[in-house]
Amino acid sequence: MGGRAVMLDLALDAEVLLDGVEWTVASLAPHLGQVVLRRADGAQHRTTVRALVNDPGCWPVPTTATVESRNRQPVLLSDLTTEQQELVRLRFAHVQETETGYRGGDPWQAGPGEPRPGYDPRCTTLTERRRAKVAEIRALGPEVAARIGFAHISERTLKRLGAACRRYGMPACINGSWVRRSGGRPSVTEQVREAIFAVRAETLHRSRISMRTRERLIHQYVRERYGPDVAVPSYPTLRRVWTEWFGPGGTRQRYLHSAATAAAGTGEHVVLHRPGQVVALDTTVLPVKVREGVFGEPVSVHLTLGLDAYTHSLVAFRLTLVSDTSVDVAMMLRDVMTPKAMRPGWGPEDEWAYPGATAQAMRDLAGYPVAAVPFLTPEMITVDHGSVYKNHHVVEAQRVLGVNILPARVLRPTDKHTVERTFAGVQSLLFELLPGWQGIDAADRGADPRPTQC
Repeated sequence: MGGRAVMLDLALDAEVLLDGVEWTVASLAPHLGQVVLRRADGAQHRTTVRALVNDPGCWPVPTTATVESRNRQPVLLSDLTTEQQELVRLRFAHVQETETGYRGGDPWQAGPGEPRPGYDPRCTTLTERRRAKVAEIRALGPEVAARIGFAHISERTLKRLGAACRRYGMPACINGSWVRRSGGRPSVTEQVREAIFAVRAETLHRSRISMRTRERLIHQYVRERYGPDVAVPSYPTLRRVWTEWFGPGGTRQRYLHSAATAAAGTGEHVVLHRPGQVVALDTTVLPVKVREGVFGEPVSVHLTLGLDAYTHSLVAFRLTLVSDTSVDVAMMLRDVMTPKAMRPGWGPEDEWAYPGATAQAMRDLAGYPVAAVPFLTPEMITVDHGSVYKNHHVVEAQRVLGVNILPARVLRPTDKHTVERTFAGVQSLLFELLPGWQGIDAADRGADPRPTQC
């Protein structure tokens, strides 16, 4: 077909563009290769699949290449001015020369002097022709390139336009800035708005349903409540409104219901002014196999972190061979408030040197040399809804210490995102360097992760 490769959708109700006129496939006989097209005014045109495929004026109706929304009317050359049409033809000629070596896209209808040096398909590859076209357009100057819509041309631009032209033809080269944008957000009446929220509340606790079913329920609600005279928008409009108001709906139904029915926030933010104002606690399974010291077997342990939200520093952590308990959490709170002792091998530079209290005073208070590791009295603790953090022992320990409990909201990981991000940082900076690293999941795990001595 002279280098012309087109993907035509000839299913029932599919749309094709024939000589600039839109037609709809009314009927199709695949075993006979016959197609009946119907125009908007009711006129019909009988043809064959072979004739449509080989017709140079037959193209799919452009949708994704030239239309911002799937529900908008496709942009045609007739929608542009005469100057814009000439620019589209020029852009299409550049793309065709890049893809085929000929501005018309057909070697049997080559123009004078075609193929030009550097675009001969017998001597150059497609990548070489794209590079030559980029260099040619850039040599024209930024003003000329911007006028034809190639101000920021690259090989990727030509690749994208080439794929779009093979599928949609010349309309794929229409610059989106030349046509009118979408009309903005769709408007609905108060009756329809009430129906949408009523259907939302009704279907939130049910199993997941399609948007078509929601549309039927909206129509049913409006008819029963306000009568058949109230107009209801079309399905595309309702779908767009539903997506804008409630999101795309890709969440699992049970998680969607839990998030929607969770306690609403106060709308106020906790502003941090000093260390210890908010300490976030969380627990995760250590992604490293550890060799325990009794029998020497590789085991999995749990890591519990305490992170100061103001300084983003780790004020305490604990490792437990099995799942942590309320005693472990309470002891970690004690570690947060206790001065840290010097470890064997630490030099004088690691000793306490904080202003306001001398090292000797801290040594006399603690009974041992104090390391230069911060300790503080937490004013507020942020925890999730794990059973270990809601245990009465932990609650009582926090009450005795004078600590306020600020539980995170259900399905709101942003309430303690700092400690969640710290887990990822510790993983990339430490755990991945150890021989016992297990990977993100079982698919990333090696055949024999070696346990780390602990």
